[in-house]
Amino acid sequence: MTWVLVALLAILAFVGIVVLFKVPKGGREIVAAALMLGLAGYAAQGRPGEAGAPKRALEGQDPAAGQFFVEARSMFREEGIPTGNRWLIISDGLARNGHYVDAAQLLRGAIEDNPRDSESWLALGNVLVAHSEGVLTAPALYAYRKAADADPRAPGPPYFLGLAMAQSGQLKQAREIWVDLVKKAPEDAEWRLPLAQQLQRLDAFMASQNAGGQDSGGQISGRVEGKNPRPMAAPR
Repeated sequence: MTWVLVALLAILAFVGIVVLFKVPKGGREIVAAALMLGLAGYAAQGRPGEAGAPKRALEGQDPAAGQFFVEARSMFREEGIPTGNRWLIISDGLARNGHYVDAAQLLRGAIEDNPRDSESWLALGNVLVAHSEGVLTAPALYAYRKAADADPRAPGPPYFLGLAMAQSGQLKQAREIWVDLVKKAPEDAEWRLPLAQQLQRLDAFMASQNAGGQDSGGQISGRVEGKNPRPMAAPR
């Protein structure tokens, strides 16, 4: 009985592929051969009589970083996070629950739809940093740069790039990015004052490192350090 069902599914799959994808006559033999190859593999290795042994899905990582990144990202947009981008909305939900790999995969779909979507590139950089527990990896750096290229005037990409650099020990580079961002910020931007305050904390930390004779390349402590960053409080 099992083989009858398998053969029926193969026939239905063939018809579905040919009809839905409008496979030309020259390609139907290839589709049939691929299905026959699959059936041959099942015949050789399939064990339909064995009991199933489903595995538990992998649990997500600590969601605190994902929640921070989603909330902080909205601070840099006057209109908030775009609600018309279904990929972005779903990936933000996954990031809030610590499912960074799944969120990154969805964001790749958003970028394929629109390679000039700065917000999706920025979100991708953030989830990659969250997945690596605060480390600025090469893929995350690439995503931040693509976000900045897509929208050079957006403050989010340089801010989060500076944050990732600070968490990765690149304090001088982070400071240069943030100083430039504060200088270019509009006077009435809600994020300008919190960022300036954060920059002061970074300066104080670097000064304490230099006074203690330590290399300022270490990780920044306090509110910018660790796996669950909380560098900026939401403006009132």
